[in-house]
Amino acid sequence: MSHGFDTKPNAGPALPATPDNPVVAAMAGVLERFHKLALYLSMAALMLTSLIMTYSVVARYFFHVPTDWQDDATVFMLVGVIFLCAGYAQSYRGHIGIEALSSILPAGVNAVRLLLVDLVSFLFCAFFSWKSWALFHEAWSEGQTTSSTFAPPLWIPYSLMALGMTVLTLQLLVQVLARLTDRPTSVNTAPGE
Repeated sequence: MSHGFDTKPNAGPALPATPDNPVVAAMAGVLERFHKLALYLSMAALMLTSLIMTYSVVARYFFHVPTDWQDDATVFMLVGVIFLCAGYAQSYRGHIGIEALSSILPAGVNAVRLLLVDLVSFLFCAFFSWKSWALFHEAWSEGQTTSSTFAPPLWIPYSLMALGMTVLTLQLLVQVLARLTDRPTSVNTAPGE
């Protein structure tokens, strides 16, 4: 029984746990290890962010101590968490999708739909990755900083964004290649069946 909060959502024809193609399987393995590292780092960053925010509220309210650094620090960490975990969410097709179509389309048509969605998503994310690396390079070479008095360098969040988008792009590439090269698998049933 599903309540719309599955850990591994069903989104049509399943991909095998390990792709048939050895090159795609190797890429998937490297990405899986990166995803695990990113998850642990993100959990630590979220805990640290909550501690910083709590300290900031307490320090400003009770002791009237300015904490202008906390805004930049927490935003940078949240940018890292969001972008570094995007590939992991995509590996389980955890991003927002329209499930109504998958339940009414024939399995073959749904497989083509998923391939086209992955391909268009790959192209968009590849462009976004390229632009993110360009932003990182610009911030690095020009020494750009935030406008706060703390003024940390902007290459930090841009590098996290660029790395996260690159990993998401690679995850989409693995999914596209797996769909093109793997033998078909059984069709997932609707939740609760």
